[in-house]
Amino acid sequence: MNFSDYLEANLPKVESFHPHFNEAIAWILKAGGKHFRAKLLIGTAKAINPLCDPYPVALAVEFLHAYSLIHDDLPAMDNSALRRGVETLHVKYDEVTAILVGDALNTEAFRVIANSNLPPQIAIKCIEILSRNGGLEGMVIGQAIDCYFENKKLNLNELKFLHLHKTGALIAASMEMGAVIAGASDEECKSIYEAGLKLGLAFQIHDDIIDATSNAKIAGKPTNNDTSKNSFTNLLGVDEAIKIQNELESQIILEIQNKELKELISNLINRYLKG
Repeated sequence: MNFSDYLEANLPKVESFHPHFNEAIAWILKAGGKHFRAKLLIGTAKAINPLCDPYPVALAVEFLHAYSLIHDDLPAMDNSALRRGVETLHVKYDEVTAILVGDALNTEAFRVIANSNLPPQIAIKCIEILSRNGGLEGMVIGQAIDCYFENKKLNLNELKFLHLHKTGALIAASMEMGAVIAGASDEECKSIYEAGLKLGLAFQIHDDIIDATSNAKIAGKPTNNDTSKNSFTNLLGVDEAIKIQNELESQIILEIQNKELKELISNLINRYLKG
């Protein structure tokens, strides 16, 4: 099954007389994007257990990720006008709509998992993983540090902490939840999560490199937009950032034991983190 088709068939909507709320929810979800986290979750699960059904949890991850992008683009944070090649929600509609669509997608993510056909203990474990990595101990504290320390230079360890939480946590959680759904052992789930953190860091470094070297038309969002932010390219330069990204990618491939999962990660790296 193609995840894009699954997403299209399961767009969240609400019965009401609001003139454009459902349209606004669909706007960011239908705007394209790589669906990297959702595909990573599905691929991880299927590599371990081809018979499992990870699609509802992958949908939940996509909802939570979309919420984070909507709020990240708000005037109070990055104040971005472009996301995935289209207008951001607060530009196309208004700031209130953007905030509330983000809120709706955040909470809808957990309802989707709770209403899935997963065994209760697996569903609860996925909710715990997603809430931890997408919330206070993961993405939220990373974003808080990113915003607070804008125009204040961090050292390399602090920069890694920031991006392991802001970006790495949700990517690692996607891999871990895939492993949990597939029935992997606790030890294997932990190892896959650790590899996911490194993949998330490589993903963020690649994003920083794109921001520093690309243009908005190619990137699908504003570029050269991180000059006041703590990025790997600002701290280390583009060449050193590329070197660290390549080292992380090599470590990830070496650490993953499952042959099918190793092939999946290698293919995703070549598709999304090269060029």
